[in-house]
This record gives sequence, C-alpha cells and structure tokens, in this order.
Amino acid sequence: MELEARDHKVFSRVGMWLFLLSEILIFGGLFLVYAMYRAKHPADFHAASLELSRFDGTLNTAILLTSSLTAVLAIFSLQELNKPKHAALYLAATIGFGFAFLVVKAFEWAAKFQHGLYPRAAELGTRPHGEILYFGLYFTMTGLHALHVIIGMVVLSVMLVWVLGKKATQKNSAALENAGLYWHLVDIIWIFLFPLFYLIS
Repeated sequence: MELEARDHKVFSRVGMWLFLLSEILIFGGLFLVYAMYRAKHPADFHAASLELSRFDGTLNTAILLTSSLTAVLAIFSLQELNKPKHAALYLAATIGFGFAFLVVKAFEWAAKFQHGLYPRAAELGTRPHGEILYFGLYFTMTGLHALHVIIGMVVLSVMLVWVLGKKATQKNSAALENAGLYWHLVDIIWIFLFPLFYLIS
C-alpha cells in the first residue's frame, strides 16, 4: 500500500513537471517574439517602458515573492510539522497575496486604458510602430500571466478546502506540492516579465 502511494506521488510529480514544461514553452515563445521586436525597435521599447509605473511593478514583484514564501511555508507546515491549521493559514495568505497582485495590476491596466495606451486605441495608433508593438506584447503577456495567477488562486483555494477537510494530509500531500510548484512557476514568469517591461534601458 505504501509502495502504491509512493508510485502515485512520483507519477503525479512527473505529470506536473511535464505540464509546467508546456507552460514554459508557451511563455518562452512569447519571450522570443519580445526579443525579436525589441532588437528591431530598442528606442521605441525604451520610450514605451517609461509609461509604466516602476513602483507598481516593484510592488507586485515583492507581493509575488512573498507569496512564494507563504506557499513554501504551507507545504512545510503540513509535510514536516503536521500542522494543517498553520498550512491553511499560509495558504490563505498566499491566495490573499495573489488577489493583491491582481488589484495592483488592475489599477495599472486602468491607467493605461485611461491614457489610450492599449491595443487598437486611437491614441496608441499615433505612436511609433515599436511602441504599438510594445504595448501589444505588454497586454498579451501580462494578461496571460494574470490568467495564470487566477488559475493558481483557484487551485490553492481547492487545496485550502482539502487541508481543512483533512483530504490533504501529511501522508497525502502530493496535490499540495503540485499546487506549490504551479504557484512558483507563476512567480518565476513574473520575475522575467518585470525587467523586460519595466526596467528597459
């Protein structure tokens, strides 16, 4: 029985890593497109990046890095300490940080819409071609990332219910581990997006 549980955990982890690899390939393709257009329009990309709030980008980076810490603490609390209540608290905190990230991003996007800096906007259409490409990539890549944040929050919410309902336990924590891996991927992707869009020199 213990061997079957161990095999299930191994297969579950391998499956999760394969899924994460497919996600990396998707964003990898977008990063390649970004690199090609930036090489062609370096001045326009730099000028467009000045329209973004570095404070908002830095704040969201701090939020997601902190959320990774609470995700690790949730797994550690369940697996090593066998304290499901602590794990639940850390999971709730991680979900809360995810929500905070989306709120900051929503305000940032609202500012761009207010200034007409979004795809197919009349104001953006008057800008150089490189700036149009920049904001097209910005909304595509940060929008896709935000979608992954939402999915991650849903998955973590399910894990929270499972921990509270004792469906996820110290001996049965593979699902929580996989949820943590997914959340770390979301954070890592943002670590790449932040300098690409906010710190262009």
